Amino acid sequence: MNPSVETVGLIGMALMFLLMFLRVPIAVSMSVPGILGAWYLRGWEPMTTVLNTVVWSHSYSYTLSTIPMFVLMSELIYISGISGELFSVFRKWLGALRGGLALATVGASAIFAAACGSSVASTATMGIVASKEMQKAGYSDMLSSGAVVAGGTLGILIPPSTAFIIYGMLTEESIGKLLIAGILPGIVLTLLYMSTVYGAVLLRPSLGPAVERSSWLDRLMALRSILWIAILFVVVIGGMYVGLFSPTEAAGVGAFGAFVIALIRGQLTWGRFLESLSSTVKVTGFLFAIILGAFILNYFLAITRLPAHLAEFISGLGWHRVAVMLLILLLYVFLGAIMDALAMVVITIPIILPTVKALGFDLIWFGVIIVVMIEMALISPPVGMGCFVLQGVNPSLRMEDIYKGGLLFMLPIFVLIALLIAFPDIALFLPRFMD
Repeated sequence: MNPSVETVGLIGMALMFLLMFLRVPIAVSMSVPGILGAWYLRGWEPMTTVLNTVVWSHSYSYTLSTIPMFVLMSELIYISGISGELFSVFRKWLGALRGGLALATVGASAIFAAACGSSVASTATMGIVASKEMQKAGYSDMLSSGAVVAGGTLGILIPPSTAFIIYGMLTEESIGKLLIAGILPGIVLTLLYMSTVYGAVLLRPSLGPAVERSSWLDRLMALRSILWIAILFVVVIGGMYVGLFSPTEAAGVGAFGAFVIALIRGQLTWGRFLESLSSTVKVTGFLFAIILGAFILNYFLAITRLPAHLAEFISGLGWHRVAVMLLILLLYVFLGAIMDALAMVVITIPIILPTVKALGFDLIWFGVIIVVMIEMALISPPVGMGCFVLQGVNPSLRMEDIYKGGLLFMLPIFVLIALLIAFPDIALFLPRFMD
């Protein structure tokens, strides 16, 4: 007897997780079950016709070109040397406070996030500069590690953010609104991270001793580095907010602006420019492969109707929608601890989205929630990518201390999630004015 369509869907999902467990690349792990399942259920010719259409149409998507432009923008900002100066700026302003260097790390990460949509790049940059400075100043490895990996996560919440673009592609929501929706939650989370640092050193002053105080002249002169990113952020994100640019056009303007900044600062050599292009191609290829794999898997899931059946089942339970949302978030906490953060999202969104729609949640708001859960996954042991990146750039740090720091800074993320559930306008206020 032939298995039911739903059974084939479950077998396909089991195969996908098995491939991921065997460390097969994420894009392949999603594509293979999708292709085999569609072939079994629809036959070879219909499957190849649909898959060719899916891959072709999304490969040539104008919206998808937003990703390489924002990636190039962050690469050019990195080679301009501004990212390395940001920590110095905040050190001069906050270093004299107890825990000031950890506060400076979070602040510098937040500003860097306004020109870099990558948490990995932000963590690596601050890990090289800030973590070693805090070690020299006698800071606890736990607090310094936590500040670096937590600050790094802001790179995917504060726009520009590749995570929001991928979510927008998967859900067909406005990428412009998603990017703008990340601004206020990003500011709130930055303040919560800083409050965590302050609370930690208040309870145990030895965790983060104060360093030398800088003169007001030095502080004011240091602000020049922030000015470059502030101008770029206002032009790119502000232009998109007021309707001057589409998200894709804003990404192109941002890449060109970063190119001009690197040129003016005298950091743009031909070799560095080619290096930035090469890195952009590698990152973009990796992300595109995952996105296309996700669309292939989506087609297979649509045939099996597994997401629709899940939505019907959950709706039939009669639970309050907030209780269901908390259950979904608990699932993401678990998945984030055992699998890659990006894979977690592209795999689960097609399955969970019908349920979220049926419960009446705003999908822009849910997009912010998803990105916040990615942030948590990046710092949660044992698979938190941010923890491994930091240990890679500063091998003197023990993974045990990095994990402890990550766990400490998961607390403010939980607080932000509670605030977003209680006050959805934290995410929805700014996008509302874009209609």
